[in-house]
Amino acid sequence: EVQLVESGGGLVQPGGSLRLSCEASGFNIGVYWMNWVRQAPGKGLEWVSWITSGGGAKNYADSVKGRFTISRDIAKNTVYLQMDSLKPEDTAVYYCVRGYISVSSPPRPDSQGTQVTVSS
Repeated sequence: EVQLVESGGGLVQPGGSLRLSCEASGFNIGVYWMNWVRQAPGKGLEWVSWITSGGGAKNYADSVKGRFTISRDIAKNTVYLQMDSLKPEDTAVYYCVRGYISVSSPPRPDSQGTQVTVSS
């Protein structure tokens, strides 16, 4: 059974950092593109970042470029999102999504996500 479990969210002050984790089971993350998407309160899904199956390329939404870093650990079958210089507008539920997806209209995730709240 394919499963993605996100963790690492929480409450953080503006300018702070968090590292999100997405532990995968039922498949090998090394053969899929992996993405992070988010949904802010009252808004639609927003694609945040992807990493290719080979790990050699990464991309980020303009809203997070230079602040967020996607990475992965094949041995742990886990994808990470390091988030630095967090802003209140980063407040959202963050999800990881498997596969090559539309960045303009990402699919609704099946997983629970992890809540990130940026507030003083």
